[in-house]
Amino acid sequence: METADGAEPTALTEEQREIRRTLRDLLDRHTGPPAARTTPTGPEGYDPALWARMSGELGLARLTLPEEYGGAGRGTPELALACEEAGRALAASPLLATSVLTAPLIAALGTPAQRADLLPRIAAGGLTCALAAPGGSLAHALGLTGDNTTGAWSGDGRAGGVQARPAPEGTPGGRLLYGEAEQVLDGHSAGLLLVAAHIGGYARSRTLLYLVRTADAGPGLVRTRRTGLDPTRSPATVQLRDVPAELLGEDPADPADITRALAAAGRTAAVLLAAEATGAARGALERALGHLRSGRTGAGSDSARGARHRLAGLRVQVETARTLTYCAAREPGPGPESGPLALAQALEALRAAAGEAVPPHDAERYGRRAAADELLFGPAGRLRARAAERTGLPGEAAA
Repeated sequence: METADGAEPTALTEEQREIRRTLRDLLDRHTGPPAARTTPTGPEGYDPALWARMSGELGLARLTLPEEYGGAGRGTPELALACEEAGRALAASPLLATSVLTAPLIAALGTPAQRADLLPRIAAGGLTCALAAPGGSLAHALGLTGDNTTGAWSGDGRAGGVQARPAPEGTPGGRLLYGEAEQVLDGHSAGLLLVAAHIGGYARSRTLLYLVRTADAGPGLVRTRRTGLDPTRSPATVQLRDVPAELLGEDPADPADITRALAAAGRTAAVLLAAEATGAARGALERALGHLRSGRTGAGSDSARGARHRLAGLRVQVETARTLTYCAAREPGPGPESGPLALAQALEALRAAAGEAVPPHDAERYGRRAAADELLFGPAGRLRARAAERTGLPGEAAA
């Protein structure tokens, strides 16, 4: 893998090199040099033309989906490379919400008919998705910062959260959803919502996942895009007032199957989020190194010498996060256990790199990404603490 100086301490396959090279070239050409990049505009919160090229021309939306549904059948390391390059450019796109958070759950839990209907359209880039978890804590719903089997993150069957009830005969999907979810990434523009909702009375309440096709949802679905810390992220509030929905997959015999699936998907998502955060940290480091090498700080000045020492330490921190990320990406089995630890390391590296970014405009952009990621998926300390609980290691060892 290439460091800020172009070295490759870890071998990549030719396919992986091509993914990185073509995506980097596309993002650099489309968004311009870092200093010239602007905040995405438009109702989607991202550039649809750029996403069309990322998903169609480069095939990122189908990268890890099964071949039988139009996917490329590749693994987490390949998608991690794409996420890293998107992070390096601070690119706004539905890649995270669609391919990282939602599509894997549809592939894992959907019925054959649901997979055949939805996955080819996701693979082609024409259908974007969003995961709506009530309670405002996506990280907790995915089991990254707390035990998601308790149900507390989704209202616990009491008031709040999203409730599902049987729909009148003839209603598409057979269920109606009522409630609200906040901090739904790309929830305002996605063509498909995957909503975690309760069904049953309080004593027998269980959390299941439901599909909401936004084009058929009717006036009961109200989606409001919110202003977040990072303008390249698009959190939304999703309100559902008797919105028709369809259960994802079959009603499991063991309700914990859903929370286990969410946690496994969360650990894989943590790897890909770590790759994106590491890419952003490397982008900030490259900018800081370029500024230092330009001589604008005075090559022999005390400030330049201090900057060189800080950036040397920062480079070690960033490359450590990167190594941990790709080690986690290559772990076998569902939901790599070291994913949350890699994410904690990457978030800390991004925060440190944002503090060194120059000029001030760049420092603000990278700082906003660092703060937004910590708010949505961290903080790093809670990621480490939860990972320690799962592995049985003391917090210091998990760190």
